[in-house]
Amino acid sequence: MAYIQSSSFLRNVLALDAAACAATGLLLNFGAGALAGLLGFPAEFLRGAGLVLLPCAAVLAFLASRVRLPRLAIHAVIGINILWVADSILTLVSGWFQPNALGIAFVLAQAAVVAVVTELEVIGLKKSTPVEVETAALRL
Repeated sequence: MAYIQSSSFLRNVLALDAAACAATGLLLNFGAGALAGLLGFPAEFLRGAGLVLLPCAAVLAFLASRVRLPRLAIHAVIGINILWVADSILTLVSGWFQPNALGIAFVLAQAAVVAVVTELEVIGLKKSTPVEVETAALRL
């Protein structure tokens, strides 16, 4: 498995991603009732999205605290963020929900933030250094 020595830039971006996930998750989970009327989405949908974000925030915070990381973990974070942006757009164009203008703006704004954070994670990955894994233990 390929590992990286994560750059401080990458760790900071992962921490930012974790904080954003936690804040948005808590807002959507605990404010679902109020936000439903404000955005035009069902409260259950908002609460579900919030609940998905909370474990993501924990994983991102863990990754941000590590200097050495599997490269695949960062690729997974980037891939999941790309899926989140795509799902956000799909939510708007699918016709599953009828959000109002504020709801559409909210979805587009959070998708844009996720896209920017994802690009920063790509930059952080490029600033990180590959690490040779000691295979002596694997030969036992």
